[in-house]
Amino acid sequence: MVHVLGSRVLLSPTDPQRSRDFYGGALGLAVYREFGTGPERGTVYFLGGGFLELSGRSPAPPSPGMRLWLQVADVRAAHEELRERGVEVLRPPQQEPWGLIEMWIADPDGVRIALVEVPEGHPLRSRP
Repeated sequence: MVHVLGSRVLLSPTDPQRSRDFYGGALGLAVYREFGTGPERGTVYFLGGGFLELSGRSPAPPSPGMRLWLQVADVRAAHEELRERGVEVLRPPQQEPWGLIEMWIADPDGVRIALVEVPEGHPLRSRP
């Protein structure tokens, strides 16, 4: 068994500054650390219990199957805040058959992002 000490999601965007503007500006993610210099410098953002690292540059967007799942306290408040910041909402908040309240947006390269609220009484809120 591999003993994992830490983890992060790595994205190499097609336009690093545009992606930093989206994740740091529009989404308001806090910066954990930055490294390197110039337009392709790396930026690591806090992402709840993990990290999101933007580094390098890719000639093509990430895989179409790449998605991020971000749990928020109040998805409807996040919806209003993101709309005010000009973020395109692919699907507004709605309760799913599995009980979560989800909304969907996309980053500048088309990576789909689910913002998810876990309502009171949902099994994800209970501790084993």
